Amino acid sequence: MRRLVVIAACACVALVACGSEEQPESVEIDSARLAGAPAPLAKVHSQAGRLLDGGAGAFKRRLKELRGYPVVVNKWASWCGPCRYELPFFRRQAVKRAKRVAFLGVDSNDSDRDAREFLRDYPVPFPSYKDPKLEIAAEFGAVQAFPSTAYYDSKGELAYVHQGGYASEAKLAADIERYAR
Repeated sequence: MRRLVVIAACACVALVACGSEEQPESVEIDSARLAGAPAPLAKVHSQAGRLLDGGAGAFKRRLKELRGYPVVVNKWASWCGPCRYELPFFRRQAVKRAKRVAFLGVDSNDSDRDAREFLRDYPVPFPSYKDPKLEIAAEFGAVQAFPSTAYYDSKGELAYVHQGGYASEAKLAADIERYAR
């Protein structure tokens, strides 16, 4: 009986974490740190926090435009607690690497209204593509796990997909160093 109580308690904690309403840290993006980025990366920065239409076709065209630069793609949804937890890591890393690495978001299985509200609360220096039917996520094999992160090398080739959230910014930074070349 005691074992069942422990299992039930763990399950409740896990469910609460998935729907976390944790407030985002208050932060503004230092646009001065984005200034001077090469044109393809500056174009990404100019669309910061926007939800972009166009589906998988637009996403693939963007990857083609970014050839010559590694690309980190974060798949998220406004309803995802682990997405809320890790997004500040992506924001800081995107600013830190603004002149060398492109960052893109993919908002999957979400409503536009909720996604826009989420991006107001969690500002990022990159745009996110709308992906209501997980078609973009399927391009990099990340349909099931929320969040997921795909790494493309500077040749535009998919190098690695991390399924699930990052527990720390240090782990995200290590994967960027390892796969976003």
